[in-house]
Amino acid sequence: MSVTFSAQDKLTLRSAAYGAVALLAAADVAGSAHKAATAGSLALYAATGPIGHVLAEKKPGVDIDGRNAAEIADRVLPALTASVALLKRQDPALAVEFRDTVLVALDAAARAYKGEPSPTAAEMTRKITAALDAA
Repeated sequence: MSVTFSAQDKLTLRSAAYGAVALLAAADVAGSAHKAATAGSLALYAATGPIGHVLAEKKPGVDIDGRNAAEIADRVLPALTASVALLKRQDPALAVEFRDTVLVALDAAARAYKGEPSPTAAEMTRKITAALDAA
C-alpha cells in the first residue's frame, strides 16, 4: 500500500517524534540534555521506510519549543496521539512502525546518560508511551 502524507501530516509526525526526544531531554535536567537530544535525534534520523523518509526531511515548521517540560508536553503529547491516529487510518503497520521508532529514539536518548534513567526520565517515557497508545 502506497501512503501519501500531506504537508501538515508530515509536520505533525516530525513534531511528535522530535518533540518526544526534546521532552525527554527537558524532563531530566540533571543529566546531559544535549547528549540525550542528540542521541535521540540521530536515532530518528536513522529510521527507514515511509516514516524514515518523513523524519529525515529538513523542513521548517517543527515547533517544540517551550520554557519548561510542561509547555513542551502540551504540544508534543497530543501530537504523538494524533500521529498514531493518522497512521492507523492510513496503514496500521505504519502506526506500529512510528511507535517503535519513537520508543527506540527514547531508549537512545536515555542511554546517553550512561546508567539508569532518572525517575523523572522514566516517568516522562511512561507519559510519552501512554500518548502513543492513546490513539
